[in-house]
Amino acid sequence: MTEPVHVSGVGMTRFGKHPDRTLKDLAGEALDAVFEDAGLKPVDLDVAYCANSVAGIVTGQEAIRGQTVLHPYGIGGLPVFNVENACASSSSAVHLAWQAVMSGTADTALVLGFEKLHHQDRAVSYRALASAVDVEVHPPGEGSPFLRHAAEAAEAYLARIGGDQRTLAQIAAKSHHHSSLNPYAQYREPYTAEEILASPSVGGGLTRLMCAPIGDGAAALLLSRQPGHGGRPAVRIASTVVGSAHPHRTDVPPIAERVATLAFGAAGLAPGDVDVVELHDTTAFNELRLYEELGLFAPDELVDVVAGDRTKLGSAGPVVNPSGGLVSRGHPVGATGAAQLVELVWQLRGDAGERQVEGARIALAQNGGGRVGHETAALAVTLLERSL
Repeated sequence: MTEPVHVSGVGMTRFGKHPDRTLKDLAGEALDAVFEDAGLKPVDLDVAYCANSVAGIVTGQEAIRGQTVLHPYGIGGLPVFNVENACASSSSAVHLAWQAVMSGTADTALVLGFEKLHHQDRAVSYRALASAVDVEVHPPGEGSPFLRHAAEAAEAYLARIGGDQRTLAQIAAKSHHHSSLNPYAQYREPYTAEEILASPSVGGGLTRLMCAPIGDGAAALLLSRQPGHGGRPAVRIASTVVGSAHPHRTDVPPIAERVATLAFGAAGLAPGDVDVVELHDTTAFNELRLYEELGLFAPDELVDVVAGDRTKLGSAGPVVNPSGGLVSRGHPVGATGAAQLVELVWQLRGDAGERQVEGARIALAQNGGGRVGHETAALAVTLLERSL
């Protein structure tokens, strides 16, 4: 029988704009936290997977990003793999680390996601984000293809399910409430739906407070055959699946549905088993659409789900984005997927403080990035399970 792969340690920085901090500094804070949490030392590592998406554009560091941030920490000699897969970089790194431990080629694997997205020249940050598309189709300087697509798609989707702009504002208000309880979040202020509707428009019914901000941060996990130390509940990876954009989108279900179906099948679970979710809400609209695509709710109940706060802390759940999600916890792209899993490990251990989802046993993370054709270019779904 295959031995389970556990998340034996987690750690992260607070996300936000950190103009005076370097990639090495942010990575070092996350590394300190993950090794302390796991009760391990750098010498215990067999392999490291370092995830980053846009350092080449924002900081000029290319090619050996992982080696440059690990070297000052004293980690070297072992295999170091640099993983770049748009916003799904660190969830892709988790998938690769899981393969290494599952196959027996490593006993302990480090996943480190880190990003400096904030730049004093905002045009640099926007150029970095806009690079995650086919630039022959969307040349630089056309504005954000992601916001443009979201704005266009939101109008049609809301019409189909009977929702309106307030539906999106209610989702964003829920996320901002959750982040007000999260000391690691970029935004700590709660906002009402009315305040969110009144914030500056970014087009197509989306307002600024419905969208993920630009920020910096790092998050880390240690994967091992050992469940960790300190008598805490063990958290294992029940499944991890990564997919890419399909060249014939009109002939197949959306990518999130395809990848989630595979992940549930591999884990022997169903959407109804999930207690807590961290999903990739670059906008509040993305969260709404993913409720359907991940199989959490049927489309004809979505408006009532949102109006009734059925994904908010304290509800029957599943609780969605208790961290605040990308919209308010923040979205330093190379760190986002790892941060989702850090939050879910805390939830399954019972270590999430004021934002704890009571009795959480099964957790789902969905993390996607980039765009090719009509779909997200890379998307990962990871299911975690707390040992009974």
